[in-house]
Amino acid sequence: MEQLKHECGVAMIRLLKPLSYYEQKYGTWRYGLNKLYLMMEKQHNRGQEGAGVACVNLDAPAGEEYMFREKAEGKDAITEVFKAIDHSPFNGQLLMGHLRYSTTGKSGLQYVHPFLRRNNWRAKNLCLCGNFNMTNIDEVFQFLTAQGQSPRIYGDSYITLELMGHRLDREVERLFAEAKEKGLQGTDITAYIDNHVEMANVLKKTMSHFDGGYVMCGLTGSGEMFAVRDPWGIRPAFYYRDEEIVAVASERPVLQTTFDLQYDDIHELQPGKALIVRRNGESHLEQILAEVANSACSFERIYFSRGSDRDIYQERKQLGEQLTPAIMHAINNDVANTVFSYIPNTAEVAFYGMTDGIRRLDHDVRIEKVVWKDIKLRTFISDGAERNDLAAHVYDITYGSLRPFEDNLVIIDDSIVRGTTLKESIFKILDRLHPKKIVMVSSSPQIRYPDYYGIDMSRLEELCAFRAAIALINERGMQQLIADTYQKCKATPTVANHVRAIYASFSPDEINRKIVEMLRPKGMQAPVELVYQSIEGLHEACPNHPGDWYFSGHYPTPGGIRMVNQAFVNYVEQVLKLQL
Repeated sequence: MEQLKHECGVAMIRLLKPLSYYEQKYGTWRYGLNKLYLMMEKQHNRGQEGAGVACVNLDAPAGEEYMFREKAEGKDAITEVFKAIDHSPFNGQLLMGHLRYSTTGKSGLQYVHPFLRRNNWRAKNLCLCGNFNMTNIDEVFQFLTAQGQSPRIYGDSYITLELMGHRLDREVERLFAEAKEKGLQGTDITAYIDNHVEMANVLKKTMSHFDGGYVMCGLTGSGEMFAVRDPWGIRPAFYYRDEEIVAVASERPVLQTTFDLQYDDIHELQPGKALIVRRNGESHLEQILAEVANSACSFERIYFSRGSDRDIYQERKQLGEQLTPAIMHAINNDVANTVFSYIPNTAEVAFYGMTDGIRRLDHDVRIEKVVWKDIKLRTFISDGAERNDLAAHVYDITYGSLRPFEDNLVIIDDSIVRGTTLKESIFKILDRLHPKKIVMVSSSPQIRYPDYYGIDMSRLEELCAFRAAIALINERGMQQLIADTYQKCKATPTVANHVRAIYASFSPDEINRKIVEMLRPKGMQAPVELVYQSIEGLHEACPNHPGDWYFSGHYPTPGGIRMVNQAFVNYVEQVLKLQL
């Protein structure tokens, strides 16, 4: 419902045959670029703020460009990028694309991936892109500056580029010394370096510095290609290999559709591992960091990834079906006088599961498309009242879709994060239909904690569940709990997630009722009940993706724990204006 900026998308292709092979077989020298374009368009959902592509041409002679990059901003960035390279020499055997959503608040073309580090030695050229957010970038920055480096920009993308570039320089220097010891001279040394770079050495000495969720992808000027996944498995990556190509994407269906593959043809890159393709086209998997624990993101399954994935489709259906008992209780088993619907568009699959669950109880289900996503709110209006008025019209309703004052309305969404859209739009327009009761269903559990691994949820006060818990604390005279939690967050920020204590005194139903009270618009007539997925139900539906820190507060990395505690300190000092 409330669009989350999140999770960038990555796409990589390594052509394993000469370029002439693809022109002869597929009728165009642009085969690789065309496939890259398809992969990026199929992942457009993962980033609409900017896009960029890069490539390396292994056949370019000295004195000609061999490493290309093009970037653009805006929702049409993919089209702009490929138009720009349409009549250029932008082609090669190594291709890489990226789609960006900012997670740090920083915007502008300079923050659009890929990032490029230039050098006259081919092997020292490095191009990076990724789906990531590093939680300990301060420490890595201090590590770099202590070595005497001075990064031009303070951001995890640039700092990662500089740290990895520094390690790549050392790898090249190691090979230079090795070549000299073998008696090589001149261009023979260069050829030796280009053919013997060990990216695993570079990755092991680079990625061990980072805490966070990431899939990091890169190209070197000498022809190395890699994709490495964080040791917790937070962010996803998939790959495919045959005799013609090696390809990497953030989502499995992207590879299936682009290359006409079956589900089992594609493999998931495992936590802590890198897929490395050498200059000569040989590829292998290598464990870069030991797998810490499986903390694969469950929100990826609920919301972020394309629902066309075979497993995700079934998981989302199950998330909806599991809510059947709670929904039946909320409508007092009165299915005959209830209309079932969903908030477009990501909740559609969970809706199918929900209605399947009702049918299995031998009920006929009345289905209507009650809500339509009508327009996107434009940001050129700055006045708050006017903006709120426009926000109320982002969605529209189907008039006459239920019987006024007779029918309940059950409407499902994939998540309820901030609650702004519910209050400013959804509840207001649904009330115009005069339902006897509105049952608002979330196929995910209550979102209680921010994310620090690549999604734009970093402040506790943005989350309606947190605001509800604070309201209950104040109503019941429990303000000392806020003070005690604040002191613990200040004193031992890395020991445990102390913010979990804020919720410990309240049941989910108590928080649900308070959320309804807070989000209910003035003058609304229909009663509202919230039904949330349970954390246990989430794990039952998505057993292979146990990363649930948004809901449980169990962050998989030390950086996540530290940052949620700091978020509470910031809330107390900046929002409550207290120094406890």
